[in-house]
Formats: sequence, C-alpha cells, structure tokens
Amino acid sequence: MDQHPSESGAGFAGLGLRPELLAALTNLGYEEPTPIQQEAIPPLVAGNDLVGQAATGTGKTAAFALPVLQRLTVGSRDTAPTSLVLVPTRELAEQVSQAVHRYGRDLGVRVLPVYGGQPIGRQLQALQRGVDVVVGTPGRVLDHIERATLRLSEVRTVVLDEADEMLDMGFAEDIEAILAETPEGRQTVLFSATMPPRIDSIARRHLREPVRITMGRKSLASDELPLVRQSAYIVARAHKPAALGRILDVEAPTAAIVFCRTREEVDQVTETLNGRGYRAEALHGGMSQDQRDRVMGRLRGGSTELLVATDVAARGLDVEQLTHVINFNVPTAPEAYVHRIGRVGRAGREGSAITLAEPREQRMLKAIERLTRQRITLEKLPTVTDLRARRMEVTRTALQASLEADDLERFRVVLDSLTDEFDVENIALAAVKLLHEAAGGDREEDEIPSPVAPPVSRTPQDRDKRQGGRPTRSSASVARLFFGIGRRAGLRPQDLVGAIAGESGLSAREIGAIQITDRFSLVEVPEPAADMVIAAMQRSTIRGRRPTVRRERVGR
Repeated sequence: MDQHPSESGAGFAGLGLRPELLAALTNLGYEEPTPIQQEAIPPLVAGNDLVGQAATGTGKTAAFALPVLQRLTVGSRDTAPTSLVLVPTRELAEQVSQAVHRYGRDLGVRVLPVYGGQPIGRQLQALQRGVDVVVGTPGRVLDHIERATLRLSEVRTVVLDEADEMLDMGFAEDIEAILAETPEGRQTVLFSATMPPRIDSIARRHLREPVRITMGRKSLASDELPLVRQSAYIVARAHKPAALGRILDVEAPTAAIVFCRTREEVDQVTETLNGRGYRAEALHGGMSQDQRDRVMGRLRGGSTELLVATDVAARGLDVEQLTHVINFNVPTAPEAYVHRIGRVGRAGREGSAITLAEPREQRMLKAIERLTRQRITLEKLPTVTDLRARRMEVTRTALQASLEADDLERFRVVLDSLTDEFDVENIALAAVKLLHEAAGGDREEDEIPSPVAPPVSRTPQDRDKRQGGRPTRSSASVARLFFGIGRRAGLRPQDLVGAIAGESGLSAREIGAIQITDRFSLVEVPEPAADMVIAAMQRSTIRGRRPTVRRERVGR
C-alpha cells in the first residue's frame, strides 16, 4: 500500500486514538501519521492481528505503541504485564521503551525494558512492583520466564519488532517458547523489513487472519526523479547535530532546507544551528500563517540561509535559490525522499541532497535506492582537519572579494600608522588572523567518532557458505575473539550473537563463525570492530556470568 500521509487534515485525530495520546503527540510535535501509522493503527486499535513490512525509520514504533496504549486500562495496578514487545537488541529495547513512556505519560503507563548486560536485580524489583508493558530481547525475557519472575498469562498484545533481525540472531526457538507462554486469544503484531519464508511461517502459525501491510515497494520512472547529487553520512544519533553543523560548514549552501520529523526536533536543530552562527529559521505546523509567511520572506530575501522544517510545513514550497536539501533523519517513506530532493533539481538547477542516517537505517537507504534506481553515495564525515582547511578557504575568498571591491583607501591611515613599527607582511597576516577569528574559523571542534562499520554485503552464494550457523569471512578481514564460557554453562550460539549485538551495536550479520567447546568459545568479528566488542563485552554478562573476553592467542 504505497501511500503518502493523509491529506484530509484529520491527522492522528482521525485514527480513533484516545485524547491523552493525541495530547502527547501534539506536545511531542508530531503533525500527522506516517504511511505505516496511517495503515496500521486503525486495524490494531480494532483488535486485529497484523503483519507489516516496513524498514527502520518509517515510524513503526508509534504504529504499534499507540494501539498498545489505546488498550491500556488507566489506573490498573496489576503486577503482570498486558503487553509484550520483543526486539533484537538492547539499543532497540531502550528506544522502544522510551517511546512508549513518552506517548503514554498522561496514562501513567509502567514500561520496563529487559535485556542482557543490565543488572537483573533492578529488573526483578520493577517486575515485582508491576508493569504494564515489557520491552525486551528474547534471551532475557525467556530468562525471566524460567526464573518465574515474569508472568505472561495476562498479556493481551504481543509485538515482534524487527522479526527478521531476531531470526538472523538465532532467536527463533526463544520466540516460539515465549509465545507458548502467552494466551491463545492474544493480539499478535509482527513487523519486519524483509519477508523471507521463515517469517511467513511464523505468521501462519501464530497470527489469526492478520491484516497485511507492505510499504514502499513501487518504482519510479526516471523522468520523475530530480538530477541532484545524492549522498549520505552514517552517524550515531547522539552526534547528528555536530555532524550537521560540520557538513554545512563544508558545503556552504546558498540556501538550504533541513527536514526533521517533529516540531520538537525542528526547534532543537534550529537552536543548535543558530548557536553555531548560522541564520536558521524554524517552520512547522505550530506556527501561524503570518509567521510562516515572514519566515519564507526572509529566506527568499537572503536574510535567512537555512530553513528547518517538517514535511507538512514545507508542502508546496519552491525557493528559487535553494541549493541543498538535507534530511536530518532518513525520510519515513522512500516517496517522501523523492518529494524532498525534487526541490533542488528543477529546471536544470544544480543541487545536493544529503541524508544523515543512523547505522540501523541503512536498510531504508537501500529501499530508497531501489525506488529511485539511483545511487546514494556514502560519504565520510569531514574531519577537524577538513573543517579547518575549509574555513581557511572561506577566509581567503572573503579577502579576495574585498581586494576586488577596490574600496580600501579609507583604511590607509591605519596601515600608515603601523608600517613605521611593523613589517607590511606581518600587518597583513595579523589582519587575516582577525578576519579568520571573527568568522569563527578557530572554533574548537572534537572529532566525531565513526559508528560501527556497515554490514558486509552478501550474495545468495555467500549466504550458503555457513559454518556453525553463522556466515564465514576471509581471515584477512576478521578477528577471532576468545570467550571464557562454553557448553558447560549452557551456552548457545544465539546467546553469543544476542549479547554481542545487544551490547556492542554490531549487526548480527557482521558476526562470523562461532565455535563452542566445553569451556570456551571463539567468535569471528570484523577486525575494525574487535577492540570495541571486547570493551563492550567486558561490562556485560552472558548466561548470568561475566566471562573473560579477549583476542584469541596464537597457537591455542
């Protein structure tokens, strides 16, 4: 169902959500549903099972979280949860838990993330006090079930989020065991970026006549696409504001639109850019028409160089001098990406489309490439050295423009008063220094750390070459890590994959061959990520233990 958000203006209010949720969405700055939310929320609110094919970044967390909260009994103090969300990694468990808490704050929702690596005592205390929604990784949820500290007999809704990722991590048996502990009459929701046969098999066994939704499968004709330079930077969420500022410093756009998802994000990004010295203006649905008109007037008049906007607020805008469109997040639907970048590719004008993507959002970039049949080049973030060189070039260009203007005579009195004491060359250097500093050229910058390398692309033939249930790689590109835990502790391959992916952020697809013996295990990981994995695993537990983790010693 390749649709865009509703044009009716009803927004979230037209989806039958309770007033507390609508108020929370308004306060968070969400202006209207994304396509997956528009399609998924009504059948979920009605109690249907659902299978949704949608990539990360499409807004699917709200698509299942809002219906879960819709069914929440306000004021209930039962200790057993009524909803369970299973996710593949610790990071996603935290993200989903935070989102549910934000949406359901006015309802007093009690939500608990459970995952490996966190002290289990804290989770036990919260479960004893009572929770409404549990968001967890399969391994830790099953651990609580086996300890009899988590009862699922009252669960009314189960959500399997990123189902294909969980299966890739070896959690299929755990998921089956967990579902067996839930009531037969529950509502079951499954979201997955891809739909391999094994996902469809789970849906057939555990879902009852589910509504099926598939987002973003259409292709566009070449004449529908703008001719612009398309690039993306892979950046961790925490470093996005700094990365945006650095990219703008290097790109130096004449005029640009920075697209954000929510009003709140628009305001935050606008404040950050103004603090960096840019003339940035916010544009979102919370502004009156007069305010919007004044902002657009300043942009077209050149007194504003950056417009930070939501999709809704930017509809219909056409700015003649626009040179850049920047996606602060990967757009919620591939079609939205095409609409955005079309603003700089009209009538033969040159332009650039730049996207900041989190490591988990690379699937969405691939979906956009399939839709547009155009390549999005992955670029490396400018370093501090690159930034300094660019600022020095800006200073040189400003000086050249001043020299060509030929209106310098009135400053000769200053020069004459200094030449008796100082060399003319040193006077010129001091003037350049003052100009450079006044333009912020010596502003201190910290290097932005690179996220974990993206998953290695594999062909179908590569996927057939498996050892111990994991893909193999050439020894030149991998490091073998020693884990001081083995079969005697009940260790399974999925325990290692889940722990490494959950604690280090490494994708399950990047973890290579696994060898488990009675007392220890060996795991292949990409060489560039080896030290990061070791550091992360030294702070975590596996099967209730904290094993020694180090590089394999030669000769073992």
